[in-house]
Amino acid sequence: MKSGKYLAAVFIGTAVYVLMSLTVGQNSFRAYSLMEEQKRIVSRQTSEIQNINSELRLELTALSDDRDVIAAYARKLDYVADGEKLVKITGLKPYQAELYNTGSVVRHTEPDYLPEKYCKIIGLSFAFLSFVIMLMHDINRGAFTLHKEDDTVVAGIPLYDLPQI
Repeated sequence: MKSGKYLAAVFIGTAVYVLMSLTVGQNSFRAYSLMEEQKRIVSRQTSEIQNINSELRLELTALSDDRDVIAAYARKLDYVADGEKLVKITGLKPYQAELYNTGSVVRHTEPDYLPEKYCKIIGLSFAFLSFVIMLMHDINRGAFTLHKEDDTVVAGIPLYDLPQI
């Protein structure tokens, strides 16, 4: 029996663990791509919210400084300036205030993955299983025995256990 051969069992277990970790584990390529997609969505949503923010800041500046913009908004709210005449028309639906789009809610979703603990257990199981298969193969071949053979004969010469004088 060569003990180096049993290192293959350790290699098989390690290979299974690495493959499981890379394909379905917590740090797998699939989980990484899902997280990258979420990052792109959040980044796009952030840029949309920044655009809305800059538009609202521009509108705030215009409403606080520009008299023509203030007068236009006052007319939309049915205010009348001095000297203007009001004409009321019936049958038209009333003015509805414009609502601002503030973006949509983006929630973090945890990607589905197999925990590292299970990847390690499966890798160790494969290592143990391959070790047992190799050991049973050696036992069946006769290269490995579980009982100690009695070495009373060396190259055809019987040895006796006699006390030395």
